[in-house]
Amino acid sequence: MSNTGRYYVKVDGRTFCVEPIDNTLGKGRKNWGDVNPSTKEVEGNYGNKYIGAIHEDDTLITEENGYKNIINLEPGISPNDYINKLLK
Repeated sequence: MSNTGRYYVKVDGRTFCVEPIDNTLGKGRKNWGDVNPSTKEVEGNYGNKYIGAIHEDDTLITEENGYKNIINLEPGISPNDYINKLLK
């Protein structure tokens, strides 16, 4: 898995690319960092670095990049479960 959360699943000669999408990136998302144990305040700011998701505009999964049968899953649906059901 990468810092973007992108990963690949290979099953029976087929490869599936999974990208977690977060369209709140850079749009008022609350900063996150380290919690100071004495003040309980968030200190430092990692911004949008290493959040495990990408903005939809930055996806690699496009028809222009050769992907077919592109599916956007609703929040809460496991990509791995979806792939397993698809292959049955």
